[in-house]
Amino acid sequence: MLFVMTCLDKPNHSHVRAENREDHLGYLDALGSALVTAGPLLSDDGETPEGSVLIVDFEDREAAEGFATGDPYNKAGLFERVEIRRWKQIFPKAG
Repeated sequence: MLFVMTCLDKPNHSHVRAENREDHLGYLDALGSALVTAGPLLSDDGETPEGSVLIVDFEDREAAEGFATGDPYNKAGLFERVEIRRWKQIFPKAG
């Protein structure tokens, strides 16, 4: 099942993001093909991260929630809110 994770950073926590970035990227890399896509949400200046969006493929919601809980960013207290929702891909058309 595909899930979209929207993670919003706490205000004034850019240092937490910077300090935990490498661990976070390693955590995502370990997902392999279960990671469909991921990247930061940016402020209107186009440069300042304000959160993250991930689309992941997990067996069920419990697995998605467990992954979100284990994310180094989440463990470090970066996120103000994490929302996990089921998602259905329409485009590009899956083969």
